[in-house]
Amino acid sequence: MALISGYDTIKRMSLVMTAQEQPPEWVVDPHLPSVARMYDYYLGGKDNFASDRAAADKVLAAMPYVREFTRANRELLSRVVTMVAQEGLRQFLDIGSGLPTQENVHQVAQRAAPDSRVVYVDHDPIVLTHGRALLAKNPFTTVIQGDVRDPKGILDHPKVLAQLDFDRPVVVMLLAILHFVRDDEEAAAIVAALRERLVPGSYLVISHGHAGRIGRALEAKVRNAYASTAAGDIVPRTPEQIRAYFDGMDLLEPGIVPVEAWRPPYQDVEPNLSKAGFLAGVGRVR
Repeated sequence: MALISGYDTIKRMSLVMTAQEQPPEWVVDPHLPSVARMYDYYLGGKDNFASDRAAADKVLAAMPYVREFTRANRELLSRVVTMVAQEGLRQFLDIGSGLPTQENVHQVAQRAAPDSRVVYVDHDPIVLTHGRALLAKNPFTTVIQGDVRDPKGILDHPKVLAQLDFDRPVVVMLLAILHFVRDDEEAAAIVAALRERLVPGSYLVISHGHAGRIGRALEAKVRNAYASTAAGDIVPRTPEQIRAYFDGMDLLEPGIVPVEAWRPPYQDVEPNLSKAGFLAGVGRVR
């Protein structure tokens, strides 16, 4: 599907946003980098501004392979959604969904089962505008404005409750979003609040940045690049910290591994935890 350009999005935003969802000033400032638009740039998208590309290029200068694990993260999404859809799950909550690209959750899930219900959540109103434009005629897919730091607000949102039945299994996806929550205890509390609402048979899917063994100087360069964004920072966490999010759940094999090594489709990938990138884990609620 063709996407609305970034500049057209801003021009049309006032026509699409509701009175309760007016964009904060920083969103419509093309000089302030957005992590969603930086991610779009890593994926080769066109919905980004010069400020986003400049910040992303600083990250790429420090870690030239960012594009590789960013794309691997999208491929992980497709594999996991396909797997759980084939197991019969029909409800998906994608928090921090980002700008639409190819193989979004609804495309993968509804290809396997047309009645799959999907809710996308993102804090960036530009993402909201894109999503609504693309999904206006899809009755089983909803896009809402929400902040991962307010999990209760997401879970109790009327549009979420209209689309998803939490008395039945739901797949909650937190892909490349928790590392923008700077406080470790807050990140853990967010996951706990989301898990509390899930019934047995539900799934939790997380991908999260980790620094590997790149060294403090290189890590500082990456974090400094994100310091200029609205998110303010990116916080890598260890495999042990990420594994703790799944305590009390059945953590699916192969456990916490780089995204490219989570059940790759064609050949085994040797996990390399010394390299910075995204780690992935998938847990099932008992």
